[in-house]
Amino acid sequence: MALASDPGRGGSPVSAHNEWDPLEEVVVGRLEGARFPSRHPAVTCNVPRGVGRLLGLAAGRRYPRAMLGPAQEELDGFVELLRSLGVVVRRPDPVDQRRRFGAPGWSSRGFCTACPRDSMLVVGEEIIEAPMAWPCRYFETHAYRSLLQEYHRRGARWTAAPKPRLTDALFDPGYRTPGPGEAMRYLLTEAEPVFDAADFVRAGRDLFVTRSNVTNLSGIAWLRRHLGPGYRIHEIESRCRTPMHIDTTFLPLAPGKVLVNPEYVDVDRLPEVLDSWEVLVAPEPDPIRNPLLGVTSMCGRWLSMNVLMLDEKRVVAERHHTGMLRALEGWGFEPVPCGLMHYAPFGGSFHCATLDVRRRGTLRSYTF
Repeated sequence: MALASDPGRGGSPVSAHNEWDPLEEVVVGRLEGARFPSRHPAVTCNVPRGVGRLLGLAAGRRYPRAMLGPAQEELDGFVELLRSLGVVVRRPDPVDQRRRFGAPGWSSRGFCTACPRDSMLVVGEEIIEAPMAWPCRYFETHAYRSLLQEYHRRGARWTAAPKPRLTDALFDPGYRTPGPGEAMRYLLTEAEPVFDAADFVRAGRDLFVTRSNVTNLSGIAWLRRHLGPGYRIHEIESRCRTPMHIDTTFLPLAPGKVLVNPEYVDVDRLPEVLDSWEVLVAPEPDPIRNPLLGVTSMCGRWLSMNVLMLDEKRVVAERHHTGMLRALEGWGFEPVPCGLMHYAPFGGSFHCATLDVRRRGTLRSYTF
């Protein structure tokens, strides 16, 4: 099963090589101080049209209590669940998202720290800060700075990709969302490298990425060169017209098992390295009947795929999506139902809301 194996260097508090080794320590996001993201083409091009109109009215304002309250209650329950299962849970520092910041040519307020998966990528014993394309997320990793410094002092590798300038040259002024049957277009040019960490997932020496409206080819090339010849990065073609983040499109769940979105992924066009893998086609998501979530969710209906593996068998999944729970059981997994449906307006679900800092395992190449 594993053709190659490297022991960890030992002593580092950070060590995660894939999405499924036994989870020991995780960072979970916060909702305190969350504000609607400031209006920008990189934001509005990726959200449903109705949400985009809402952002135009509410940009930079606090989320209302009617949205924060239920989401916070669910998040607290999720944190308690992880701790009850023996997982060490770490949290970012609270941040005043009202404060305006910027760089030459632009300024913005903040957003939130709900989704650490978006801004940081753990590869082995290294944490990499992502060069994000949303201006309102430019300094998002500062909320995690005390944690990053602690991990670094204890032996982890800590890298920050070059901060982008986010000038107008990075964004195609003539961009419009491509319609069905049209050639794919992306908002981003290749003016400078940018990527969100959540556009990557890991399977040992193989990483998978989707090019998207927050991750360009230059960003993928930067990470490929940074990681060097010990890793391979494979692009997953997405049929999504507004791609952003891979974990509602393609998610490895266990050695040789990968979950795919049938609306976005053509299983006949997956990278050759997956030829021997079992491809698990996600079931149709259960409908969301909450009208407020229908208006405010930034993430679309495939959040049913946004699960968190505790190990090769146990998986935390949304209790509302009963179709996904049944499918996971049928595939031989042990679902751990939990509620996080009200987290969607803040950027995601279980996979987005976490950053797995330490999983018990070693670096391997998976072929079958």
